[in-house]
This record gives sequence, C-alpha cells and structure tokens, in this order.
Amino acid sequence: MEKTIRERLFVLAEEDYQKFSAALIPNIANVIGVRLPLLRKIAKEIVKGDWRQFMAVPESEYFEEIMLQGMVLGYAEAEVEERLSYIAAFIPRIDNWSVCDSFCTGLKFTNDNKARVWDFLQPYLTSTEEYELRFAIVMLLNFYIEDKYIQQVLMGIDNVKHAGYYVKMAVAWAVSICYVKLPEPTGFYLANNTLDDFTYNKALQKITESCRVDKETKALIRRMKRR
Repeated sequence: MEKTIRERLFVLAEEDYQKFSAALIPNIANVIGVRLPLLRKIAKEIVKGDWRQFMAVPESEYFEEIMLQGMVLGYAEAEVEERLSYIAAFIPRIDNWSVCDSFCTGLKFTNDNKARVWDFLQPYLTSTEEYELRFAIVMLLNFYIEDKYIQQVLMGIDNVKHAGYYVKMAVAWAVSICYVKLPEPTGFYLANNTLDDFTYNKALQKITESCRVDKETKALIRRMKRR
C-alpha cells in the first residue's frame, strides 16, 4: 500500500534536524524534522497529480504539512484568480516566520502579475494579525523593491503599526533590502519616517550587516542610530 504524505514525512524525519528546526521556531511544537529540499521534492510530485484534491483536504497538524501546502501553491499551474483564492485560504494557517517566508519566496507567479498581486496584498498590509502582516511585508520585499513601487512600498511598511516581534523584524528587513537596492529614496525615508525605535534601529543594523553596503556608508548608517 502506498504511504500517505504524513507517513512519508515521518520516514524522512531526522531527530537532530528536528531539534535544530524546533529551536529556530520557538513558538511552535509540531516539527517532524524533514529538510526543506525533501519537502520541495514531495511538493513537486504532488503538483504532477491532483494537487487541488491535496489542498481540498489539508492536514495541518504538523509544521511540515503546512509548509508542504505552501510549496504546492508555489509550484502548481493555475490561473491567477484561482491561485489567489487558494493563497487567501492558506494564509490563516501561517503561524510562524518559517512557513511565511518560504511560502512568499515560492510565489514567483507574482513577477508576471505584479499589479494584481499588489491589489491582493493591500488588505493584509492593514491587518491586525501578526502573520497576515508579515506575509504582506515579505511579499513586498521579495517582489516589489524596484523603482516603480519603491515609494508605495516605503509608505506601506511605514504605516504598519503592530507590536508583534515578527512584524517588526519583517519591517526592519524590508527597509534594509530597500536601502541595499535603492539607497537614495530609502535614505530619504530613513530621515523621514514614523518607525518605532526598535524597528528603526533594527533596520539600520541589518543595513550595516549587508555585504553590499560599503564601509563608509555603514559608518554613516551607524551614526543615525536612535539612542
């Protein structure tokens, strides 16, 4: 008899990797311990079959099962509106930064549908839910940091006011990527923003950690830190 997806996951589990992954994601306790390349391999197998049936009856008891669903939505062939409806149904299952960020990275269909996905993201940018906000912010930093969208991106993330740690870190990350890619408009933004001190200083820290920023600029950025 062919193994279920869950049974396959447990066969592929590694105890040491389980401990490593669980330590990186402290707010969850349902990690099996399967490496991401193996999950991607399974996801690609699923999209060759009836992936809609897989998504229709999702098993979400374990971290890897949720991660797998997100990967399937990235790999599957579907029209934009159908895919967005599946994405909207999936977002409430996101409860940690790892699923969120891997899911966003996989949504490469965005590159060919930027205007439509931008509109789709707007309600999530004003959400009160921590991982809905993180989803929207990570989507912006993955796909929208370019001349056409930079002012809207900076405005959008500046308007995010949420106490959640993983939202603040996503905003800081996004600002740092904006600066690395488009330093002039982002530099102006850093001098004129409404970020809280923690998020602002984290953004500066991340900029100084980038290997794409020169030493002189890093020194300047460090002097901008709020005390």
